[in-house]
Order: sequence, then structure tokens, then C-alpha cells
Amino acid sequence: MNHKVICWDCGMEIEDPYADTCHRCGGLLTVKMDLEPVKEMKPEDLASRPMGVWRYHPFLPIDVDKAITLLEGGTPLYPCHALEEDIGMQRLHVKYEGANPTGSFKDRGMTVGVSRAVAVGAKVVGCASTGNTSASLAAYAAKAGLRCAVLLPSGKVALGKLAQAMFFGASVISIDGNFDDALRTVRELADENYLYLLNSINPYRPEGQKSVLFEIMDQLSYEVPDRIILPVGNAANIWAVYKALTELQEVGWIDRMPMLTGVQADGSMPIVQSFQTGRDDFDPVPTPETVATAIRIGNPVSGRKALKAIYSTRGCAVSVTDEEILQAQRMLGRREGVGVEPASAASIAGLIKLRASGEVCKDEKVVCICTGNALKDPDTIIKSCPPPMQSKADASAIKRLLQA
Repeated sequence: MNHKVICWDCGMEIEDPYADTCHRCGGLLTVKMDLEPVKEMKPEDLASRPMGVWRYHPFLPIDVDKAITLLEGGTPLYPCHALEEDIGMQRLHVKYEGANPTGSFKDRGMTVGVSRAVAVGAKVVGCASTGNTSASLAAYAAKAGLRCAVLLPSGKVALGKLAQAMFFGASVISIDGNFDDALRTVRELADENYLYLLNSINPYRPEGQKSVLFEIMDQLSYEVPDRIILPVGNAANIWAVYKALTELQEVGWIDRMPMLTGVQADGSMPIVQSFQTGRDDFDPVPTPETVATAIRIGNPVSGRKALKAIYSTRGCAVSVTDEEILQAQRMLGRREGVGVEPASAASIAGLIKLRASGEVCKDEKVVCICTGNALKDPDTIIKSCPPPMQSKADASAIKRLLQA
């Protein structure tokens, strides 16, 4: 598809396919799509393809016939009536990204990113990760026949995610330090053209992540919600949703934007701190800590883009405690039957907090994006739940336990 890569800061067009920042000013990059052909289309013109990332190929910078795909996307949008009652809402939906092939929203970006890597002739791909990115990249690299290297912060990755990266055949390297140290190191390798970097600083990753918004609009018959709430780690996802909204406005498919709301953990909240003071930049958190490993990121690469998305849509940013995250995770599972990892539950925890403070009104139509599957981090679930009850293999004994 016709597009160009430009600097988000100075507007310079970038032609180096391996570049992840601007050669002139060091700014972040973004893809500018030529959407003139789409302006002649209607949403129903895309319905011949099954719901998923590649249904929206006119908005994507990759030839759909050359896509490296595992049939990602097409995830459920659940109405949550029990949570509505608990929280005091009237119209609440959860977009469950744990139903993607490797169990997280990262697959949306990786199908486009790895397809781009193949298109430019890369033989080795790599990333730094808190877990989900590594699992997703490993799977798509295997599908494409590419060598894959993933750098993980030592002791900071949930076992479900680590197991996936190993299972799909990636070279897994544990780094002394946190995610930001791992990202700095893998970017050095990318600068030497040793590998094609597929962290979200790559401008093609957010292009695939845009599709979550396209699907939400499809599933709501293009009735724009009042608010979309997302967990914020490296911050590319909230930016991708904003970018998708601007593109839908450009082609005339929507006429207003929802308020984009970002949720971070108290121990890792650089975006929230900036929002509270009205800044459009942020100060990194040097030692981020939270049980929600997927958002344990102190120096989010797309942080300034996230703030732009929040301010431009009259949204907000809020932080929640680890206990609030775990409580929301249990509530979503036990009230709606939806199993998410802790970071995903941050969006629910944020909604509960904002509803209690009056920031969110009861009649708002709200979509919470839950980014990853509960089985990504089973250890945290086991630690936060009561242990299994012990009993003899005796019906009367079982009844006594169940009646206790």
C-alpha cells in the first residue's frame, strides 16, 4: 500500500528501512498512509474478509497477499452486565485480546512488523521484552523462517511468556537490568544492522495495532464509544488507537473521537505523572516495579505519543495499586468469566477508580481493552488466590467443605 515513513517530530521523510529514529533530529518515526483510495469506500466494503487484522488492509502499509499471518485479530468484544452492576455503569464492553494466537495484542503489530522485515530482506529479527513481545515475535519469526533473538530483563518475565519464546525457537537472552536496559542493548544491535528491530519503536508495529480500534468500531456498528481505556506500558497501543481514530476521521467513517484513557501501575507511572502536571513530555522512572509485568516500563518509547493521544481526545491518565489490579483481575474472572493477566486488568482497575471519583459517568459507553491472556502469568494468579482445599475422596466430606 502507498505510504511513507516520516519523523513524528520534524516531518522529515525517512527512506532507510532499518531506521527507528530520525537521522536529522533523533525523533520518533510514524507511517503516513495514502488514504485517498479509502475515501471512495465504505466500512461494509471490507466485510468480504473475516474479521481480523487483514480485513483492514487498505489502512495497512503491507501488501495483504504477502502478509506473514497466524490469523490474528477477530477477538471478542464482551458486553459486561455483571461488571456494570458492580461498578455502577450502564454500557460497558471488554475487548479481549487474550484470544490472539499467542495470547496478547502484540500479535496485531507483529504480523505487520514481521511482514515488513521479510519485505526488506531481513534475516534476523529481535526485540527487548517484558514477555508478550518476545512470545509474539518468536512465533511470527518461526512462521516467516527468520532467526529471532529476544532480550529479557533477568527474573522479571512471567514464566508463561518465557516458555512461549523458548518454545517457538527464539534465542532467549536474559539481561542483567530492567526492560529499558534490554531495549538500549537491542537498539545498539539494530543500529549496526545486525538485526531488524521489532519493538514498538519500529513504525510498522503500531500500524498492525491500529486494527484493534477498527474491530471495536466494526463490532459496535460504528457507534463511537464515549471512552476507551487501555493499560499503558511502552505506550504504543494507546498511540495506535489514536492513529486509527484519526484515519477513520480522515476517510469520513466517524465524526468524533472517544476519550482515550491510559492506566499505569503506581510503581511505574511516568505518563500519569506528566498528565497530572499538564506536561507533554515525561521523566523516566529509573526502577519501575509492579506485579503487572507487562507494564513494568519506566521509560516508555512512545510516551510522548501517548500523551498526545490523551490530550487530543480530552482523555486522562490514572494510576492504580497492585492490589487494585489484582482485585480487578479476580472480579473480571469471577463475574464475567474472562481471564486476563494482571497488566490487562489495569484497564478495569482504572475504570473502577475513575467511576468512584466521578471522572467517568455512569451513562458513558466505555470499552476496556484487556491486552493479554490469564495464562501468561499463572504464578501471580496462584499467589493471589486461596490454595486448593484438601479432602478425602468422600462425598460427605466434600459437601461439608462446600457448605463451609
